[in-house]
This record gives sequence, structure tokens and C-alpha cells, in this order.
Amino acid sequence: MRVAERCGKSMWLALALGWASAVFTLPAAATPPVGVPLTAAASPDKAAEPANITDWLMRMHEASRKRSYVGTFVVSSAGAMSSARIWHVCQGDQQVERVETLTGPARSVYRHNKQVHTFMPDSKVMLSEHRESLGMFPDLLTSAGSGMAGFYTAKAVGHERVAGIQTDVVELRPKDNLRFAYRIWSETKSGLVLKLQTLNAQDQVLEQAAFSELQLDVPLKMDKLLQMMGNTDGYRVEKLKLLKTTADAEGWVLKTPVAGFSSVSCYRRPATSHEDGDRAEPMQWTFSDGLASVSLFVEPYDKQHHKQESSLSMGATQTITRRLGTYWVTAMGEVPLATLQLFAAGLERKR
Repeated sequence: MRVAERCGKSMWLALALGWASAVFTLPAAATPPVGVPLTAAASPDKAAEPANITDWLMRMHEASRKRSYVGTFVVSSAGAMSSARIWHVCQGDQQVERVETLTGPARSVYRHNKQVHTFMPDSKVMLSEHRESLGMFPDLLTSAGSGMAGFYTAKAVGHERVAGIQTDVVELRPKDNLRFAYRIWSETKSGLVLKLQTLNAQDQVLEQAAFSELQLDVPLKMDKLLQMMGNTDGYRVEKLKLLKTTADAEGWVLKTPVAGFSSVSCYRRPATSHEDGDRAEPMQWTFSDGLASVSLFVEPYDKQHHKQESSLSMGATQTITRRLGTYWVTAMGEVPLATLQLFAAGLERKR
């Protein structure tokens, strides 16, 4: 089981779901018109204070759904750097993206709304998947964003240029020690997110994701990207189908809720030929506070594959494993380790 490929803000998966269009999706709220500052007090040397966290984040989301662009996207985390080239087209309520990884294994990822095709040229396999909600941006925020103001504060901290584009810089600070802080750069005119940092309690940057080069409003043709997405010549097509379920139906309960985090999805996914097909796939139960996400993976314990319990920190992503009776639990998320420990300790098998 490679749970690291199924959770967190991993670079190309985040892109596959639409980085800029996917950074923040919140419940319906009044969205400031494009080009209008968040408050009337904005000045060239000081960013406007966000009047409302939800409205401000919604403005970012809406901006990205209305812009076509081409850019190079870079993620740095735990001393490692990954990059990809991304093409993003919007036409009405239709969105299409093409993502080409520039580092690591070759991948071409196409997304048409919720349909995702991942081409892996080394193995000549194309994975086709309909993604409702994988516990990743953007869908993880849909049902958890309404209470964000109770756990984060927003503060404007200035203006900077990113990829040659003027941006407003805003910091989101947690009100407790259960979550990280965020620093966000968004285009001044529209609110399009160009850069994101995840910060710990000491203001150290745990992870950074940003466009290093970006061309806005380029004349991309959606039909051409869709044609490329549908060309599977020479590839073996494997269709993945997430099996939607509930923790209750699977026999699990979180006996002590973790403050601010709500359950947003629960799935099982069958194995594919390029994975460990002879092992049971885990249940993935995902929680969100509107910004941070946590996933609990539960599978039958296998002494040959599951060694001693452990914890791992890689940039903003923390992971812990533990044995729970005849089951093996992996908790993973972009939260402090103590938060994951609360989730792992609260998970119980129903009698």
C-alpha cells in the first residue's frame, strides 16, 4: 500500500485536481467582483485586510475558475523539489487541465472536471478515474469550510511580485496548536493564487508551492486538450472506481472528535495491476477543518508488510502508523504530529 500517493498536497496529484482552481473551495458566499479590493482602505504599500475569511478564499477560488493559463509549478518540501508544467482552460462551467511532470517519474495527467486520466509512459498504462472527493483540494473543503473563522484568523501582510505578477500577501493563523499557519500570495486584480506556504508554530516554512513562470489568459483550445486526453493508443487502460462507503458501515468510529475537523468522505479503492493486487485495499476516511486535511487508512494487519509502529515527518505532511487489534492504521495529514496522534488514539472498532 502506498498511502503517500493518496493523501496530502502531493505535487502532481494536487495539480491533477486543478492547483489554482483547487486551492480553496468553500460554501457559497458573496464574492467580491474581480478587480475590487477586499476593503476600501487598500493602498499600494499595504494589502487590504480580509473582511471575511470565507469571502476572501471564495474570491480566490472563483478567480481561478474563470482564468486560462500556462505555467510552471514548483513544490519544495523536506529539502526536495518537484516541478510540473500545467495548462489550464476554462469555458463556462467546463475546466480542462494538462499536467506534465518535469521531475521524477514521467507522468501526464489530464483532468476534465472530475474525470482524471493519468498516463504513465514507462509502463504504458493509463489510469482513468472519476474523482468525487479524495480528501484533497478542492473537494475536501466543501463541507468543512463554514466553521473556519472559529479556528483561523486572517491578516494582510503586504504586496509582492510572484512570477512577475503583482500579488497581495495574506497570512492565515491558527487559534490553537492543532493546525499549521498559511501564507498565501494571490493576484491583486483577480485573487488567483500564485504561491502558498505552510508554516509551523516557529514560522518556519514546511512546504512551499508556487508558479515560477505564468502566462495568464492565454488562448488555449479546450478541444485540443480533450483530444490529447482521449488518445490512448499504445496504452493499457485501467479504470479505477472508488467505492463510496461510511466509517459506520465499515465498523469504525472516532470516539473523540478532534476540534474543528469534520468528516468529508470515506472510500475504498480496488487495487490495480501496477499495485499490490493481492492485498486488501484500505478504507480511507478523510477529515478537514476547511484548510488542513487528515486521512485515516485502515486495512487488515499483515505481519509480512506491516513492521513496527512509526512516525514520519516530510515537510508539512506528517504520518504515523499503529496496530489496532487485527488492523493496521495509517494516519496522514498536513497537521502537527500531535493532531494525528489524537485521530489515531480516537479511532475505535465498533463492538
